[in-house]
Amino acid sequence: MEKTKKRIILSCETLETRFALLNNDKLEEYEIERESDVAKAGSVYLGKIVNLEASLHAAFVDIGAGKNAFLHYWDMLPATFDMKDKLPDDEKGKEQGVKKKNTPFAEKVNSFLKKDTKSKQIREKKTKRQRQQYTIKDIPTLFPPGTELLVQVVKAPIGTKGARLTTNISIPGRYLVLLPYSDHIGLSSKIDKKAERSRLKKIISSLDIPQGMGVICRTVGEGRKGIFFKRDLDMLLDYWHKVENMLEKPKVPCEVYREPNLLERTVRDLMTEDIDEIHIDNAEDYSKIRNLLNKFGGQKMAAKAACYKQAKPIFEFFNVKNQINQIFTREVPLPSGGCICIDETEALIAIDVNTGKGKGKRVGEHPEVIVQTNIEAAEEVARQLRLRNIGGLVVIDFIDMRASRDRDQIFKLMRKLVRNDRAKSKILPLSRLGLMEMTRQREHESLQSTVLDRCPYCSGSGHVKSSLSMSVEIQRRLHSIFKSRGNKRIAIRIFMHPDILTRLKNEDAELFDSLEKEYGRDLSFRGDSSMHHEEFKLVEPESGRILKG
Repeated sequence: MEKTKKRIILSCETLETRFALLNNDKLEEYEIERESDVAKAGSVYLGKIVNLEASLHAAFVDIGAGKNAFLHYWDMLPATFDMKDKLPDDEKGKEQGVKKKNTPFAEKVNSFLKKDTKSKQIREKKTKRQRQQYTIKDIPTLFPPGTELLVQVVKAPIGTKGARLTTNISIPGRYLVLLPYSDHIGLSSKIDKKAERSRLKKIISSLDIPQGMGVICRTVGEGRKGIFFKRDLDMLLDYWHKVENMLEKPKVPCEVYREPNLLERTVRDLMTEDIDEIHIDNAEDYSKIRNLLNKFGGQKMAAKAACYKQAKPIFEFFNVKNQINQIFTREVPLPSGGCICIDETEALIAIDVNTGKGKGKRVGEHPEVIVQTNIEAAEEVARQLRLRNIGGLVVIDFIDMRASRDRDQIFKLMRKLVRNDRAKSKILPLSRLGLMEMTRQREHESLQSTVLDRCPYCSGSGHVKSSLSMSVEIQRRLHSIFKSRGNKRIAIRIFMHPDILTRLKNEDAELFDSLEKEYGRDLSFRGDSSMHHEEFKLVEPESGRILKG
């Protein structure tokens, strides 16, 4: 069996950076990044609560990003208790380097706990009891409007909605995730070998993790030596030390930690052992990536990077451009001749599976053909969801399958296909109508929303008025003008899009002739390709004055 070859392609331009992951020259993942002031998922802010919405169980927080961000009460409770452990009393305040004024919840809980506390053991028992007692009902009292708190963006602003926040702050590195306000130590659930998990636990336990902080070992850490984890922890602690320095004299609201750019995230999250090559078309960025790879993975990993210097654009050279163009089409072909149709709406993503032309009879007679088409569709849907970065509620209309075992086969296949997707998904079994409902985590705008603007004419509907509809409107306007002018004889010149003019000169020519005879007026028609399909003008030829009905 031929080994699959995986390549990462990076195109670095002034206004845009593009990333593509190719699996045997087939595009599997695609991402673009543009410089903007929009809050990035992963960035940390010191924000201020603007108001509380009891009906939503949520706070709206000003983080300085234009729109107020959304913070659910449930995302405030777990971390604030962990913050309390990290923060401070008089004995640990300087050691941990975090100011009380930046964590009002911790202050309030600690001031309560200090009463009648005679020893560490009593304090721990009381802490546990308070954790059990506090609920979301206590949030409005503990966090009134005006409260300052440290938050992290878990979902960037999408459409008209602001960013989604959490107080459960985590800073990801190459091999570890730092939990500044939690003492939890854990391993990725994807590391399933018992011996390896035991080895990694020993390595993590030997790390010099500051008191009150925790870490999680990422999947990419599997098989790595202890030195890699130590370097990663030192880097993450350095990041957090800079955050703490910024918090000493904060300007609220402000950004205290920015999620790395696309190039750095590529090395951190995607440059694994199964990647064979990484090509970059910018010498300066190539040097940065090679240094990062050498730091995280050694010379063997760094040797996989190559600087692309040819005149032909890098995405054209690796045959990525044509595959990218297909991302923005509504229909995506399947190998069997069928296709899937993808429609993004405000409420959900609707995906329809269609068979090829002229195969209706054959498909109906052979259930195995239906199953095969649905298998191809499931594979392509999983791929397109990643490529287009679309999420939320997704409804897939598969071709009807009578046998429950066939529906179960597609369900299990779909679950398998999304397993390695970086965005988390939840999938429900197919209904008897052939519908599959699923949700896909959405942290950013979809690719379509990032690259495309809504059409100013059709407002995103994808439709304009037909030539027949425009002919009716023109006749209606003429009737109105003729009746308002009485017996006054006037000539009118009508300007419109050439496609509308074709209709008026052919199918509706007799109607306009009879209109001229009925009112005794002279009509002339002009096509103007610069005009929109739904636009027309009625002008007096002599004066050039535009007439309005």
